[in-house]
Amino acid sequence: MSAPGSHEFETVSSRVLYSGAILALRQDQVAMPGGRIAEREVIEHHGAVAVLALDDDGEIVLIRQYRHPLGTRLLELPAGLLDIDGEDPLTAAKRELAEETGLAAARWSVLVDVALSPGFTDEALRVFVATGLTPTERPDPEHEEADLETVRTPVAEAVRAALAGEIVNATAVAGVLAYAAAQASGVALRPADAPWPGQPTAFLRRKAAEARSTDSGSDA
Repeated sequence: MSAPGSHEFETVSSRVLYSGAILALRQDQVAMPGGRIAEREVIEHHGAVAVLALDDDGEIVLIRQYRHPLGTRLLELPAGLLDIDGEDPLTAAKRELAEETGLAAARWSVLVDVALSPGFTDEALRVFVATGLTPTERPDPEHEEADLETVRTPVAEAVRAALAGEIVNATAVAGVLAYAAAQASGVALRPADAPWPGQPTAFLRRKAAEARSTDSGSDA
């Protein structure tokens, strides 16, 4: 038996059970300490970005959006998937802020990186802080985004709502509480282009491979 913290969890084999539009489910055989092999089901997901946009009055720009799996509307930060191969997370964050709120920002920083549920998925997101807000062109919204409601709230009220269970979206809770903690402690935020070693890429690579396979088949 190796010393605690030194075992190499080698993936012995892997097979895809499902590959859809925004996620894939695979089953891995993983070498455990002591020589046993265990099955682990893994959901591959796009990475994501979110934006804690703060206006000149010190209020956070939130959106209220319908979420079908829960069957209700949630208060959230503007956010979106990193589903364009090679797209810079900051570029995606700027796009999502414009699409969901009609706002642009002059100043950007990285607030916090979050692995959302590492027990079964590689899904992770980066939350940015955006300040110096100004109106910008907003594309015509589609689907759930056509029903978005914008809500502005002071930081202290957003913290209260998160702790009271009124804001339950994981991204919003993480962003609101991280921002309040950073302000209270005086910790400097990372630059907007800070490295993100935990950014998920497996699903994007899988979709790219599937697309190449389809193209090759159509050319045959």
